[in-house]
Amino acid sequence: MSFLTLLTGIVCFLMLSVCGEVSIAQVLSPLGPQFPQPNGTQPPLNISSTRPSQNIFNAEGLTPDEVVNVRVYDTCNRGVVNIETKSAPRDRFLFAESNSDGAGSGSVIDQEGHILTNFHVVEDASQVDVTLFDGSSFPAKFVGADPINDLAVIRIEAPKEKLFPIRLGDSNRLRVGMRVFAIGNPFGLERTMTTGIISSLNRSLQIRGNRTIKSIIQIDAAVNPGNSGGPLLNAHAQLIGVNTAIASRNGQSAGVGFAIPSSLATRVIPQLIKHGRVIRPEIGIVSVLRTERGLLIARLSPGGPAEQAGLRGPKVARSRRGPFVFESVDRSAADIIVGVDGERVTSTDEFLSRIESHNPGETVNLDIIRENQELQIPVILRSSLDEPRQ
Repeated sequence: MSFLTLLTGIVCFLMLSVCGEVSIAQVLSPLGPQFPQPNGTQPPLNISSTRPSQNIFNAEGLTPDEVVNVRVYDTCNRGVVNIETKSAPRDRFLFAESNSDGAGSGSVIDQEGHILTNFHVVEDASQVDVTLFDGSSFPAKFVGADPINDLAVIRIEAPKEKLFPIRLGDSNRLRVGMRVFAIGNPFGLERTMTTGIISSLNRSLQIRGNRTIKSIIQIDAAVNPGNSGGPLLNAHAQLIGVNTAIASRNGQSAGVGFAIPSSLATRVIPQLIKHGRVIRPEIGIVSVLRTERGLLIARLSPGGPAEQAGLRGPKVARSRRGPFVFESVDRSAADIIVGVDGERVTSTDEFLSRIESHNPGETVNLDIIRENQELQIPVILRSSLDEPRQ
């Protein structure tokens, strides 16, 4: 064997050894994605990533998130009730009565047996029955309703030891992304809890007729038929909303639910319990027209607070020609509302919300434009009885 042949064999052996090491390295490194390095070498293996993760479970085997979920449910589920209704609408053609059954949810709010729910759950009901957490059932009496905001209060005569009131929270402190919990009776499955987050705040939702609530809470927690009237809870086990509607094409949850904020319910509940209805402040402005400059007063209530305060509507002139009466309206003389108590308003909903934040007898200051001059007119609000339809 010549020296050249021996040298060639040694070089080939060394090349095979190097190739073998590369192949083994490639087989042992599928622990993560490999990316070419600038110098052509593989990244070092991260040994720390193979160590067991820190134990996050408590003595009961629950994660921190599960601890919150369980605590909220354990605190509140006994305060959630199942509401069943019966109504007997008369058939106008057959002159017969056919029973109609309905179902919903509600929240116990005190140990006097008062229960908060949606108005549409108990509307037109001839009989209302409430089932508590232990399966006991009681007939409920209608206490009062606020149809405009789709809220109602009913009452049962039950032993105090069976009543577990849910605390009312402050919905004014909510933020998008906060975790929420919905407990109710979807499809008759009593005290079912679902979780989610607040998807948006201050949504506009048309509740009844042309009435729009602008402070609605949007959630992605699953709510379905039967959840109406049930509580929306925060992580502190406080009621921060009343589940009222879903956006769905088939009537089932699509991840878009709506709840009436507790701040609104808190204002309404005392009046419903005391008066059976909501006594709202009235300003005496029947209608307004939205313009680029503000809200033009289209019609005043004769003798109402606004007219007594000196506010002006359009000038109306009537003339008779034979048997016909002609009416001309000059809106250039009407006042234009641009703000309430120094806060700018640009829509009817904003204007009504500002007025309804006051009580009858209080004074509001309307910022107006009259003949291109800005003025502030104080108006003393009077009460307007809002009779519930029941």
